[in-house]
Amino acid sequence: MLIEDIKQEEGFSGTVYVCSEGFDTVGYGTRMPITKEEAELLLEYRLKGMKAQLTGYLYDIDIKDEAWDILFNMAYQMGVKGVLNFKNMIKALKDNDYKEAAKQGRDSLWYKQTKNRAERLMSRMEKL
Repeated sequence: MLIEDIKQEEGFSGTVYVCSEGFDTVGYGTRMPITKEEAELLLEYRLKGMKAQLTGYLYDIDIKDEAWDILFNMAYQMGVKGVLNFKNMIKALKDNDYKEAAKQGRDSLWYKQTKNRAERLMSRMEKL
């Protein structure tokens, strides 16, 4: 009951707005900035959902846990649908060809746009 009352009173905004007291606010009246602990809870929550969604789509591949972590990292950055567009990389993963998967990851717009992060991830991938 308490949570529903607060939701009713505060209203919801998925984007930052300035409240009547002049504070940047988001969600159900949460003042910005948020704490590191709040950010970590949000990160964990979002990762949990992405992991479930991605493994649901890729239920038929059997890859090393480290390869899954790399895919989850990519999904956090570009979304699950973004990762699913890496069809050649996914095919290589289905074949347990991690070197080819890394090669395919490097042959992408994602790699060109975020080269440092992408290179760190693909370097890990090719060593599996």
